[in-house]
Amino acid sequence: MTHTTDDWRGWVRHHLPKLVLSPSFAVTLFFVYGFILYTGLLSLTSSRMMPNFNLIGFENYSKLWQTLNWQVALNNLAIFGTLYIVICGLLGMFLAILLDQKIRGEGFLRPIYLYPMALSFIVTGTAWKWFLNPGLGLEKTMHEWGWTSFKFDWLINSDMAIYTVVIAAVWQSSGFVMAMFLAGLRGIDSEQVKAAQLDGASAVQTYWRIIIPQLRPVFLSAFVVLAHMAIKSYDLVVALTGGGPGNATEVPATFMYSYTFTRNQMGVGAASAMIMLMTIAAIIVPYLYAETREQRHD
Repeated sequence: MTHTTDDWRGWVRHHLPKLVLSPSFAVTLFFVYGFILYTGLLSLTSSRMMPNFNLIGFENYSKLWQTLNWQVALNNLAIFGTLYIVICGLLGMFLAILLDQKIRGEGFLRPIYLYPMALSFIVTGTAWKWFLNPGLGLEKTMHEWGWTSFKFDWLINSDMAIYTVVIAAVWQSSGFVMAMFLAGLRGIDSEQVKAAQLDGASAVQTYWRIIIPQLRPVFLSAFVVLAHMAIKSYDLVVALTGGGPGNATEVPATFMYSYTFTRNQMGVGAASAMIMLMTIAAIIVPYLYAETREQRHD
């Protein structure tokens, strides 16, 4: 009897974690991977307002690449993604280097830099929309202060509107990147830095030749996170510009929503969603493979 009880307890201890996690795993499997497969299926059908299962092959993908709005969305994503990743990376690293100098008030400054990341992109977009609106925000304030020649109409300028999205996104994400770089800086062996200083290396040379090269994993992680956020940017664009003026700030995520739920071209919208998914996978999968390979090597 004791032997049977011990066997039962051993079985429970061994399988309890799996039993506890199985509901979450089942929900994730259905609502994430199940709907990914469903979206892929819709992209191969003639679905318009409502889904159907009339397979038409890759016709939606062909139509997608011939759509002017999709070309505009890709161009905007290239501008937004490049500036967003580069500026966030450089600004985050710069702020991390400043905080790494053990300055007074670091405990006060660090939460200030990180605070924007605690806000949703909807809140960020709405706040920056008010701030950059020529009739409400910065331009009106400058005029009231007497600087009547001041003009900042990027929000309603079709040539400059995409850069307002960059400004808002950088403001929100640069603190998060700073935290990543700061953690990387604090993990570097201080003995190497002291040895370089004893050899007469300047602060710039120490960072350029010794510290920054050791931050390669942080650069890679920051790139993956920021690229993923740039590709799926939707709420920030909708709250800030609504994709306008015209389609000046259209990005793949807003294109997908518009064609799926507004223009009644669900098949084309599903095809654009699959292109976005494949783009994100092309960034994340090699990164995960490299990280797993490095861990196995270690």
